[in-house]
Order: sequence, then structure tokens, then C-alpha cells
Amino acid sequence: MSFGKRLKKLRKEKGLTLREMSNKFNRGRTSFSNYENDYRKPDMDLIKELADFFEVSVDYLLGRTDVKNPEQEVRIPKEIKKHLSPEEQEFLLELLPKKDFHAFLREAREASNKDLATAVRVFKAVKEGDTESNSLSNLE
Repeated sequence: MSFGKRLKKLRKEKGLTLREMSNKFNRGRTSFSNYENDYRKPDMDLIKELADFFEVSVDYLLGRTDVKNPEQEVRIPKEIKKHLSPEEQEFLLELLPKKDFHAFLREAREASNKDLATAVRVFKAVKEGDTESNSLSNLE
């Protein structure tokens, strides 16, 4: 993924507009638009500021890795991973750093790996507002 696409993705994840980004970093809105469209690249100081702001590594921001922050990288145990689709694995990686999810995991300590995978599917369906469709009817 290019720098511009990654920057736009991160900005949208934070719910920020181009105007808000330009104000936050003292740059023109056009500058950020040019960055996101890969017409221009920011200087290294801004790249570092952006990486700090989004809590990602510079390598992630530049598209050199898909690991947002290697220092905080969390891996899914193989025993659980085999029960999850790639999309469900990505969703679980988003959940793992959250404190509330850690409380759930402590309570679920005795659950089987298959049951934990099912719980991930339930969380994902609830987050997506998809509790009425087939996503919860196919939990096994």
C-alpha cells in the first residue's frame, strides 16, 4: 500500500477530515490532499510526527511493512488461528490491544480454542451490526 493510501486510511480511522489534519500539523489542506493522492511526499520530520500521532512505525506509514507497530505486535496462537478466516484474524488483532477485551480473555481462560474463535466471530458480527444475518448462524 502506498504512503498516500496508508495516510488516508489512518486519517479516516481516526475520524479526521483533511482540514483537521492540516490544522493539527500546521500544513495546508492541499498539502495533505497531495500526500494522500501520492502527488507529493512530506518531509521526514512530518513523517515522524504522523507516525507518532497515529501510533504506528515509520515503516508502516511508508508502506514497507503491514505491522502497524512492531513493538506492540501481538500474535494469534496457531491453535486459535486455524479456526479463523484471514478477515477474522485481522479483526482479532484489532481487538487484542483493547483493555476490555483482555478482561474477556481472562474470563474465557478455560474455553477451548474453537470456542474462542467462535467468540471472535460473535464480536465481529456485533461490531458490524450483522447479528440478524447468516454470520451468526454459521458459528461452528
